[in-house]
Amino acid sequence: MPSASTPQLRGMALLNNAHLNKGTAFTEEERRLYGLEGLLPTQVENLDRQVERIHRHLEAKPSNLERYIYLSGLRDQNETLFYKVLMSNPARFVPIVYAPTLAAVCQQFSHIYRRPRGMYISLDMRGRIKDVLQNWPMDNVRFMCVTTGGRILGLGDIGVNGMGIPIGKLDLYTACGAVPPDSLLPVQLDIGTTNSALRADPLYLGLRREPPPIEELDSFVEEFIEAVQEVFPQSCIHFEDWKGTDALRYLKKYHDRVLCYNDDIQGTAAVTLAGLITALKIKNESLTQQRFLFLGAGSSGIGTADMLVSALKQEGLSEQEAIDRITLMDVNGLLETSRTDLLPEQERFAKDLPPSRDLLGMIKTVKPTVLIGVSTAGGSFTQEVVEEMSKLNERPIIFPLSLPQKNGECTAEQAYEWSKGRALFAAGLQYPEVTYNDRTFYPGQANNFYIFPALGLAVYATCPKLITDEMVIEAAQALADQVDPAARERGRLFPPQSDILEVSITSATRIAEFIFDKNAATVERPKDIRAWIENLTYKPRYTD
Repeated sequence: MPSASTPQLRGMALLNNAHLNKGTAFTEEERRLYGLEGLLPTQVENLDRQVERIHRHLEAKPSNLERYIYLSGLRDQNETLFYKVLMSNPARFVPIVYAPTLAAVCQQFSHIYRRPRGMYISLDMRGRIKDVLQNWPMDNVRFMCVTTGGRILGLGDIGVNGMGIPIGKLDLYTACGAVPPDSLLPVQLDIGTTNSALRADPLYLGLRREPPPIEELDSFVEEFIEAVQEVFPQSCIHFEDWKGTDALRYLKKYHDRVLCYNDDIQGTAAVTLAGLITALKIKNESLTQQRFLFLGAGSSGIGTADMLVSALKQEGLSEQEAIDRITLMDVNGLLETSRTDLLPEQERFAKDLPPSRDLLGMIKTVKPTVLIGVSTAGGSFTQEVVEEMSKLNERPIIFPLSLPQKNGECTAEQAYEWSKGRALFAAGLQYPEVTYNDRTFYPGQANNFYIFPALGLAVYATCPKLITDEMVIEAAQALADQVDPAARERGRLFPPQSDILEVSITSATRIAEFIFDKNAATVERPKDIRAWIENLTYKPRYTD
């Protein structure tokens, strides 16, 4: 119930407060004390009974979009019950509050909008962003997930409709990492949109203008970053779904200045690295023995390639030796030295090879052991591509990571069938089990929720000044180490999603130990790090 420092709420005001509402779980004594008698049905229920009712409601819904809308309403009514439901079965509910359902949510965000959640900082607020941030009712913000909506789940620029992503991401900080929800803030930077259809939609909720030139955008972002340092000095800024060039530029600009992290770049890189580490344990090979070919050289592709360079250097290679093992292609073909359209972040990976747009030809030329798709070019890992990878490798590693499903480079069934059951496979979404030649395969999902909730919990606990690539690599290694030999024997590359909270706490403990070992924490090191972290975690239960 409300503490001594919070205003006392009674009656409907209390029932309408999502943070304090217990619904039918208010006791008879509480109902008398807080003016709730007559406002609730007679029966007093516990939290588990309430969860059972929510499960039945959700079963009756015709689609995951309707379930998302229902759960959003539940969050606005009873936050404790909402998170209890999510944490009761993350494997079931993550696909509802996160990908793949979020693609449909974001496409319709302005149309299904119900109540405000998070903050919308628009270009019109330049010069007073600090004052606007102070309107947020919580002062201990530790994570803010910030998007411009410039590149959402393969949907392109959808402006403020992208706000569904920060909301969903932060729900997973709590559901999968037990980070306290009152420390989280979703933020939409409304810079306009290039999407003319949205600008013409009478129900669109954002600025009806094109995004500003780079110089103006940089000035706006700089003011926002500086305002965050003043208003929420302990907050980590989680960049999410910015246009690729902006994502790379701002991470490079700010990662050594403020506590920040880009999940599209670093999270995708880390979960991909974790899957590779597990696959290589199955193959009994080292990372330094691999040759990597990427289809896709945007922020996710470059971020993953950069992370691989860092990991290969940790294993003893020079930077150039690491770069030499990585080849990238984008929509305009191979990243090679004659091209004049490459970004600075791409130029370091340019090869001294003839121009080519032929993926199959590049496989024959560079002979990769690992094929990674972050292109959003659906179906680009054709039967010929997978068969060529299988000719070159006894156990080809094939990771089609693009979302949503229509943008995936190939399906799990295709990869196993075309490789005759030899592929080590992970995708950006969860495919069902595949049976081939009487053998069952368990496709992995290289989902970032294996990384960012655990990293977030470790950062929440240790309060470092910066997030380094080494911390993110440690997160990947901690995740890979939780796939036991029996699971690897069955071809599993990631732990079960049903165990995600335990996985996150175990990873967070490893990451926190690493942060303390590097003297990067700003809090005192406890004797038992795991017990200390578990004590800090959010537990969805009603207080007296």
